[in-house]
Amino acid sequence: MTLLANAPTTMPGLAIDRPRAMTRRFSNAAGSRAYDLFVPSGYEGAPLPLVVMLHGSSQSSRDFAIGTGMDRVAEEQGFLVAYPDQPRSANIAKSWNWFRSENQKRDEGEPSILAGLTREIMSEFNVDPARVYVAGLSAGGAAAAVMALAYPDIYAAVGIHSGLAGGSAGSTSVAFSTMRRGALLRPRQATHPLPTIVFHGDRDTTVSPVNGDQAIAQAKPDGELNIATIEGRSSGGMAYTRTILTEPDGMWSSEQWVLHGAGHAWAGGHPSGSHTDPAGPDASREMLRFFMTHAKDGGAY
Repeated sequence: MTLLANAPTTMPGLAIDRPRAMTRRFSNAAGSRAYDLFVPSGYEGAPLPLVVMLHGSSQSSRDFAIGTGMDRVAEEQGFLVAYPDQPRSANIAKSWNWFRSENQKRDEGEPSILAGLTREIMSEFNVDPARVYVAGLSAGGAAAAVMALAYPDIYAAVGIHSGLAGGSAGSTSVAFSTMRRGALLRPRQATHPLPTIVFHGDRDTTVSPVNGDQAIAQAKPDGELNIATIEGRSSGGMAYTRTILTEPDGMWSSEQWVLHGAGHAWAGGHPSGSHTDPAGPDASREMLRFFMTHAKDGGAY
């Protein structure tokens, strides 16, 4: 990862090679971002969950969709999926600017744009407001962690693949250090912890695996947790350790997947997309499984 890492929309059109995806754009005072919106073929107006997917550095929204295969799983399970696209005008490496303080706050910078396009989709489609999720890879994973901290009223759960804890760096130079060694200071604890699923390769030389540990630690609520550990192996031969953290009352749970021998790539992804490892467990399918077990309770924030 190099530094990964409210006007109406334009008229929707079909995205190239993805007939169920519409190309759209959202703008507000902080800026404008294009995004693709995948709509499953069975959509007839009934409430559907929504997942916002944030790509990594050097990727595009379409590349990310192809590599993760999230459209295919969403078609099977009945999800809407949005893929915001970070332009080079915002970051030369097409990275979400997760490491800048102005992009780590509610109603400011990139978080306000991502929250705004999420709300716009919710207003234009029949989205189940209790089942809205955000996930990302690398810089996108770090941005997803920021969204979980800033907007726990919108998102019910978060997925972080090869990413970092929210607010773990405040400048470009600190970001590179954090990617190599983890945050020197413990990232701030979530005020309203969201259920979080983290994937990270233990041979990741781009974003140190300690960042995955810090991301899951950030999401933990205070108090005692039940911990279960499962050792497994994917159909492609990759060993993994899956740790399940659950509050005794079952109100909150999270999962941490350590992928043994894996580097900086989306597990189980399709080789036609960038930064994918087809040998790994299917992170897209596992994320949607996890998301489907978590819905917001409607509490105030």
